[in-house]
Amino acid sequence: MRCTIVGAGVSGLSSGIRLLESGHDAHIVSDKFSPETVSDVAAAIWYPFLVKPAERADTWGIVTYDVLEGLCDSAPEAGVRMIDGREYLRDVVDSPPWNDEIAAFRILEDSEIPDGYVFGWEFRVPVIDMQLYMPWLKNRFEELGGTFEKGFVERLQDLEGDVVVNCVGLGAIELCNDEEVKPARGQIIFIEQDPGVGHFDQQPETLTYTIPRTNVTVLGGTAQVGDWGLEIRDEDNDLILSKVEAIWPDLDRSKIVGGTVGLRPSRSEVRLEKEEIGDTRVIHNYGHGGAGVTLSWGCADEVVSIAGARKES
Repeated sequence: MRCTIVGAGVSGLSSGIRLLESGHDAHIVSDKFSPETVSDVAAAIWYPFLVKPAERADTWGIVTYDVLEGLCDSAPEAGVRMIDGREYLRDVVDSPPWNDEIAAFRILEDSEIPDGYVFGWEFRVPVIDMQLYMPWLKNRFEELGGTFEKGFVERLQDLEGDVVVNCVGLGAIELCNDEEVKPARGQIIFIEQDPGVGHFDQQPETLTYTIPRTNVTVLGGTAQVGDWGLEIRDEDNDLILSKVEAIWPDLDRSKIVGGTVGLRPSRSEVRLEKEEIGDTRVIHNYGHGGAGVTLSWGCADEVVSIAGARKES
């Protein structure tokens, strides 16, 4: 089957790789490629939190977890490694449904919880260095026989192929006339200081995180829905640092080395479904918000499943 994929971010590349591995042809068309995609600036830690539809997202997430964990040993050049992180909460809640499916999970002791919080857990998950991971995905796609084309797609039905896989992210606002898709602006800071473990407050109104990579730690964050601004703002840096210091008091501001901004493709829930547009068979795979990497391989497997069902019908 000839498959044309729109979008060269993590969703498009992962879908293309899985289609190729399943014996299909895959061709990616995009107006932007790494290092210019939104995926390239993702903080990139596996964590399926506040993603809808929850039941499907948890399944996609566990599939992706297993793939990423395997890459730590099988492909170290992909830039994936396992870290321990701690989630802090202001209420006592049930453990996440995936807690028994990951390498390690435990409830925190009271002495491990910062002031202002009452509950939390520690978990072991993959963290992904996107500066290494995106080139690795691209190389894997090409090794399997995938091809690329630079171009701006105005209508899905104009594309060639037996199936079109739509991974355009924010581009769906115009391409699909999808008013549910909105940018969620994320500003982050890079610091040459290791927090030892990752620290997280994933509630949207107080979003805070420290994600240790191999060379820097990523500090965040913001989730400003509807904000298209790509310039780094001093007031957002000040807010991020004050939030991080509340859960990581040892932060040393003198070790800050930079920062960046990305626009997450937020949506009320991920759109992963088939649609007939005229004579064109389309599989939509977009709207992952800040969980694009976390759900990528699980969503890619479902794309292949839908494509195969289309082939047989």
